Amino acid sequence: MKILDRYILKKFFVTYFFVVAILISVIVVIDYTEKSDDFIKHDLSLLFIFKEYYLNYIPNMANTLSPIAIFISVVFMTAKMASHTEIIAVLSAGVSFRRFLLPYFAGATVLGIFTFFMVGWIIPNAAKTQVAFQVTYLKNPFYFDDRDIHFKIDDSTYIYMEYYNNRNQSGYKFTMEKIADHKLFSKLSSEKITWDTTSLKWHIDKYTVHEFKGEKDEKMWEGTNMDTVLNITPKYFENNYKLEETMTFDELEHFIDEQKARGIGNVERFLNTKYERYAYPFAIIILTVMGVIISAKKSRRGTGVQIAFGFTMAFIYLLFVIMSRSIAAGGTVSPLFAAWLPNLTFCGITIFMYFTVPR
Repeated sequence: MKILDRYILKKFFVTYFFVVAILISVIVVIDYTEKSDDFIKHDLSLLFIFKEYYLNYIPNMANTLSPIAIFISVVFMTAKMASHTEIIAVLSAGVSFRRFLLPYFAGATVLGIFTFFMVGWIIPNAAKTQVAFQVTYLKNPFYFDDRDIHFKIDDSTYIYMEYYNNRNQSGYKFTMEKIADHKLFSKLSSEKITWDTTSLKWHIDKYTVHEFKGEKDEKMWEGTNMDTVLNITPKYFENNYKLEETMTFDELEHFIDEQKARGIGNVERFLNTKYERYAYPFAIIILTVMGVIISAKKSRRGTGVQIAFGFTMAFIYLLFVIMSRSIAAGGTVSPLFAAWLPNLTFCGITIFMYFTVPR
């Protein structure tokens, strides 16, 4: 590692962590101000708030701000180096611009790898506590209000509920059908099915069963007090607020496969989260290179213009991320494309600027 590499890497990491610390401090102050009434209403101590909420909120927010923070910090430090004619001196000494980019690229790669492990395992585990805190103290009570609920619980069994009450853990207008080769073999119907918290089974007071063995061979009988085990529990009807943020890579993958196997749609936001986590490290590298290209030239108007332009591009990137999430949630395009859309767009802009912007 050359002296130049050590010099740039030191400024790179110091500036990055400084920008992250400033942004996090501002956001935490604003967030606490907005939520202080809720904290007071529940008589929560500052220690409890910090331990249960902010200690887990800060890593998540730092990760969210990483692409913006890396871009702003790179623009700031490189523009300052350019204003001091340091970059001119480096290039005049025979160092190519591509070689000058190398320590930036190395630093961004290190941060990208660190971010990958953070978003894959560390942050989701922290988010479990943070989201639980929000649901308990900051959100209104949750009521499951979906209607006409369908589940596929195995290869041939399908259940239906007209609606479900998560307060008493009961489903109403319940039916369970056995279907194979496009033929209905049996159908169980009941007005109500309730989760028994003691036996951890579903309890049915009264039910009717229709059994079909042929076109004219039908049997029907009624019964009472039946306990049954279904491959579904009340957790599927609980509040799924920010559920995707609380899952590690393994948990997210398992959840998506499970939802698809049950025939449940609306997994786009979970798929988008999965693909975003893979795209995040590459975003850091792309934005780092773009930041260097934007700010490497000494400007007569000073570094303020370059820094302001850096802020603008950073927030444009953030808008692209928000837009891509909305597109993925709406099912307009595949979640994979939506998650990579900001990276693809800014990668194209970076390549164009690399070959066209004077340095």
